[in-house]
Amino acid sequence: MDEVTIYHNPRCSKSRQTLALIRERGIEPTIVLYLDNVPSQSEIKELLAKLGLGARDILRTGEADYKAHIAPLPTLDDATLDDVIIALMTHYPKLIERPIVTYGDKAVIGRPPEAVLTLL
Repeated sequence: MDEVTIYHNPRCSKSRQTLALIRERGIEPTIVLYLDNVPSQSEIKELLAKLGLGARDILRTGEADYKAHIAPLPTLDDATLDDVIIALMTHYPKLIERPIVTYGDKAVIGRPPEAVLTLL
């Protein structure tokens, strides 16, 4: 059986609710505290592939790091912009939407937390 993994921020209520939903189904996931153990660029690209999303789709645009580092970026082609955003996510992990839950070759963002049920 594939392992369920949650990219988790314990300070985030949606992340805590998503973790609780997973545990209510009798699953103890691998917990990645992504602010402490920042995913590499290749790990972020793998997550994006599992999500079926681009880097801009998982940005937390309300974060100060977004306003300081992403908003002022010049207009770039999509592939270049994604690479720049992914690189910035490794330096400023608060930019990454949370929580992300993976299972096998699929992933979902736990917003709302019930979205995780589509994986389980």
